[in-house]
Amino acid sequence: MSDALLDYRKEFPILEKTTYLVSNSLGPMPRSVPAKLAEYGADWGDLGVKAWSRGWWEKPIDAGNEIAPLINAGASEVVMMPNVSIAQSAVVSSIDFAGPRDTIVMTELDFPSVMYAYQQLAARFGARIVTVRSDDGMTIDRDRLLEAIDERTRLVAISHVLFKSAFINDANAVCEKAHNVGALVSLDAFHSVGIVPVDVKQSGVDFLTGGVLKWLCGGPGGCFLYVAPGIRDALAPAITGWQAHVRPFAFEERMEYAPGPFRWLNGTPVIPALYACVEGVKIIRDAGVEAIREKSIRQTTKLIELAESRGYKVFAPRDSSRRGGTVAIDMPNGYEIAQVLLSRDILVDYRVGAGIRVAPYFFNRDDEVETVVAAIDEAIETSSWKKYAGKVAIVT
Repeated sequence: MSDALLDYRKEFPILEKTTYLVSNSLGPMPRSVPAKLAEYGADWGDLGVKAWSRGWWEKPIDAGNEIAPLINAGASEVVMMPNVSIAQSAVVSSIDFAGPRDTIVMTELDFPSVMYAYQQLAARFGARIVTVRSDDGMTIDRDRLLEAIDERTRLVAISHVLFKSAFINDANAVCEKAHNVGALVSLDAFHSVGIVPVDVKQSGVDFLTGGVLKWLCGGPGGCFLYVAPGIRDALAPAITGWQAHVRPFAFEERMEYAPGPFRWLNGTPVIPALYACVEGVKIIRDAGVEAIREKSIRQTTKLIELAESRGYKVFAPRDSSRRGGTVAIDMPNGYEIAQVLLSRDILVDYRVGAGIRVAPYFFNRDDEVETVVAAIDEAIETSSWKKYAGKVAIVT
């Protein structure tokens, strides 16, 4: 079967020497990134402080504008931040939890880094957290989540795609219920943008965070925040800095927020990351998320079939409409087996409680899906995993 998406393989040099199945953790570097980083180096080296006139100050907005079409956001509706923990902290710090609306609704399967930020900030901002539990450690019951959203809820802060199981929460239903009771929604879309279609206008989500580290092939240090235009200028994040000041170079003693996207920024931006972060985004936009999604469903379905035919435990929804781009395969000695795969340049990752996470992407060939499962088989049959027994698990 012809696969036009394979034409993009040439854009990622590492694919020439590895079986790359870990874009859910770190996307491969586009071949154009070194030139962009060299451009940053040249600007800094040749111009010194005058490099700010090369658009450094505006880069958090300009880079956000490159990402905006992937989530159907408008111009200047997306800003870049160093990481999602800071972005989500800015969100919660902008909201008043006084009075009867004092509740944040989350789930126990949300990404821990975001949970940590909310746990630490909730008490300081007078909020309580209601956590929706999972029956199977893999999914969140839709009705149970919706029932937790009530007249006491001020903010619903959940993951769009769960990081362990790739289960897709129903963002549209959550936003509808939250808005019906007068609450806001903050969606962590780190594991969805680029692999699953996302539309902030259709869902009506109030805040959406994500990053380029994984599916957008943009490297670390490039995360993004969307704030709905209807609330953007009405809120004042306490997690802030001089870029958010209406007159940043006046160095005034008191904060006066700028209107528009700059309002949500904080300190000096991570300029090198902003040079690199949009190269993958451009490739994803050109390939088309709908086409990427169609291929992802086909390859993850095949992966589940191969794993289940061997009796391996699979952490991934069987219903493709509720499944993101990752399939976690678990078996005894899974961490050690993952090390065997990595030693053979079959790039995957491992998560405690989920297993070996495999994430075929638009540039992967179908035979690479078969390769990873065959390599797991071989590691078990030959006991080659034993050389890694007793080693400390290090996962990223």
